[in-house]
Amino acid sequence: MPETDPDRGLDPECAAILRLVNTQPPMHTQPIPALRARRAVLHLPECAGAASAEDLTIPGPAGPLQARLYRPAPAGGTPPLVVFFHGGGFVFGSLDSHYDGLCRAICGEAGALVLSVDYRLAPEHPFPAALDDCLAAMRFAQARAEGWGADPRRLVVAGGSAGGNLAAVTALRLRDEGGPALAGQLLIYPVIGLPGSAGSYAEFAEGHHLTRADMEWFWAQYLRDAADAAHPYAVPLRARSLAGLPPAHVLTAGCDPLRDEGEDYAAAMRAAGVAVEQVREDGMIHGFLAFPTQRAAGIVRRAAGWVRGLPPAG
Repeated sequence: MPETDPDRGLDPECAAILRLVNTQPPMHTQPIPALRARRAVLHLPECAGAASAEDLTIPGPAGPLQARLYRPAPAGGTPPLVVFFHGGGFVFGSLDSHYDGLCRAICGEAGALVLSVDYRLAPEHPFPAALDDCLAAMRFAQARAEGWGADPRRLVVAGGSAGGNLAAVTALRLRDEGGPALAGQLLIYPVIGLPGSAGSYAEFAEGHHLTRADMEWFWAQYLRDAADAAHPYAVPLRARSLAGLPPAHVLTAGCDPLRDEGEDYAAAMRAAGVAVEQVREDGMIHGFLAFPTQRAAGIVRRAAGWVRGLPPAG
């Protein structure tokens, strides 16, 4: 593992990138159209990629949703199907954000089909619109898996940041609302709880790309009122029980205000009897898979290997 900066606890590559990131205005101060105009596309050249990618329109609860289906090179057998939800604070992000590169890498390294979904965004479409879209996409994917050449019993939900929240809550809803059963859930630096004033939120409140003020603003756009903030389908740390959820791989960043909530959720799932693999990447900041560091490819390979090794659900 590379040495970290002793003054800031950061991976040296990450620290160099952060100095550039910190020259930009904080996310919560930028106009929403400007956030949505971002098209930073990252490809991980050290990772195997998708053999093909096809843009699709899939049915959603309030109208058609845009999606992209990535296929791996044929390798024999029936591959898993990963349904992926991008990040962006519930407010921005798209099929063409840096998550495109991540989906291609997961596809190639896991030998899995990956369906990336463009869900409705807040504040125009607050909770639970995005979640309803994600749930519909999972059920559509399960119904189409066999026709796409994937194994419907090896269905995996995945997401990064706000998409990690949507993935975690989709797993909860599928457990509560009749399935389909999932083989696993891949949660990448997920949004799991509300902003706090202690722990990693205090330690990394400012200066590490994602700030506490950003998260307070994102939640204000996503939630309709205080009642939503108490709902476990918005804030999964509030779920009364996590028993019966599918196996989970939870990836956190050591220098991220969201670190503790992701790790608390992993611990709570484990205590409820869920098989959990939780990995903290020390010295890294929130969203680090968006930045071209030498560690990124290895991190994605490990997560993809976990997906590849999942047995069928049930």
